[in-house]
Amino acid sequence: MRIIAVEEHITTDAFLRVAHGLGVVPGDETEMELMRTIENAPETRSRLTDLDARLREMDALGQDMAVLSLNPPGVQPYSAAEAVPLAREFNDALAATVRRHPGRFGGLATVGPQDPAAAAAEIERAMGPLGLHGIMINSHTGGRYLDEPEFAPLLAAAEATRAPIYLHPRAPSTPAYRDYGMPGAVWGFQAEAGLHAMRLILSGTLDRYPGLTVVLGHLGEGIPYWLRRIDNRHAFATRIPGATPLPRLSLTPSEYFRRNFVLTTSGIDDPDVLGLALGAIGADKIMFAIDTPYEDPPTAIAFLRDAPLTGEQRTALAHRTAERVFGIARSPIGRD
Repeated sequence: MRIIAVEEHITTDAFLRVAHGLGVVPGDETEMELMRTIENAPETRSRLTDLDARLREMDALGQDMAVLSLNPPGVQPYSAAEAVPLAREFNDALAATVRRHPGRFGGLATVGPQDPAAAAAEIERAMGPLGLHGIMINSHTGGRYLDEPEFAPLLAAAEATRAPIYLHPRAPSTPAYRDYGMPGAVWGFQAEAGLHAMRLILSGTLDRYPGLTVVLGHLGEGIPYWLRRIDNRHAFATRIPGATPLPRLSLTPSEYFRRNFVLTTSGIDDPDVLGLALGAIGADKIMFAIDTPYEDPPTAIAFLRDAPLTGEQRTALAHRTAERVFGIARSPIGRD
């Protein structure tokens, strides 16, 4: 079985040397203190930067390909003047890595939404000359979300170049999440990414950009569980005179979710949740992901092999959906 994992994080020593010396925008200090601690821990740093070791691990597990992305939250905590060149330099390095290992690595570019015009230009460069496979946005940028008008150039470029946007979590900007360990993956990450996805749906953004593809990890950040209620309550709210005005939508919320969103299994090795997602959106909209180095690759691979799936479903999750969504060609070159 060909296996492609699509949320696999890396960084470079060159990126860290620059990024760790930069100041961060107000509100992001706590998150970045944590992420820099993680990136400086010897074991994590090695797993993020040593791609030869990554390939050896992939070979041992029977994993054919990894779609690589910059360790979150990327360049989004920095000023626009610093983020834009830093993103370009990382994308150059990522593209070089993909070229050195054809068929083994793909890549999702990083961009700085702080400068939407520059981000749009970088998307065009990533999907054109650099030959990458999409972009990763680490949810909010300075507390701003992609449905807001200033990000129109970024979304237009993603739609025009057919660049899937992997909407990755980060710590919420809302103070209520800051206690009891909730800013991170225990709760805040999935709540933040789910919020961002719902803003794109309910704002009418996906009527303006109907060809946009948005990728959500963790089997949909909880949204598949709520789809029936979201549709029901949205319809109810639109019928109540004097209620909070809602943007007029062409489709129901669940129809946008099924049309524009693709899910990955990252971090959710649970057959019951996978079954829910399959029923909600279908196997042709779900991709395998590990979330290296933050999840255990052998456990994730075992889940993919052993989950109660039909042969067609397993093939779709393992590689076929990723090949379609990210435009990944079957390479004649085997594992190197």
